[in-house]
Amino acid sequence: MNAARARAKLRNDGHPFICQERGEVSLHFGMGAVQSRMRVSDPAKLVLDYTRGMMSFLLLAPQPRHIVMLGLGGGSLLKYCHAHLPQTRFTAVEIDPEVIAMRDLFAIPRDESRVQIVCADGAQWLHDHPQCCDVLLLDAFGPEGLPPALASQAFYDSAACSLEPGGVVASNIWAGAVVRDQVIAHMRAAFDSGVLTLPAEEGENTIALALRDASMPAAGELAARARTLGAQHPLDLELAARRLGDALAA
Repeated sequence: MNAARARAKLRNDGHPFICQERGEVSLHFGMGAVQSRMRVSDPAKLVLDYTRGMMSFLLLAPQPRHIVMLGLGGGSLLKYCHAHLPQTRFTAVEIDPEVIAMRDLFAIPRDESRVQIVCADGAQWLHDHPQCCDVLLLDAFGPEGLPPALASQAFYDSAACSLEPGGVVASNIWAGAVVRDQVIAHMRAAFDSGVLTLPAEEGENTIALALRDASMPAAGELAARARTLGAQHPLDLELAARRLGDALAA
């Protein structure tokens, strides 16, 4: 047993820690779940299935100008977007300075014109930055799971205001059925586009997507966009398009 695995077995105090084994680095708050995972040989690869599901926002916003993400973790989505969307700025808002301090361990790019990491309360930051982005990614969890402040109607109202007209939100919902359904109901109240959901490929996460001041594309348009984006993105966007098309028809 190596030192990192031994530390993982001993530490369960709510502070972030890492494990390193079999060519991968993972971020944890406790022993119940993995917060983030990186393949050392390919830091920009999306290893966890829910992160690939989050990228289905591309079917609604194929060429984003500015992505804002609440929650940094190991920076999987940031690194993927930095590698595959060269014209896009990315701002990550993370409340925990201990998580930000681990950025080098996860090969997260340094702050520059296209990348900025902000240490701040995400709910307050969104409230203070209306119409700041055209894509909003919500992936913020703590030791106890989804913080109540990030699951309220007021929060999703702020999320809608933070988007430019036509902007898209993608929310990773990792919670029990009651909280999941409450979050989706809050999203429906905040976004008049309706909400499309799709399950992650393997885990218990649900990805929920909505648009500000815009209508959802038809299933055929989603499929066409998936085919066009396939050459640029090593993701199964065609499967995501089919699932979202099924959600549209439901």
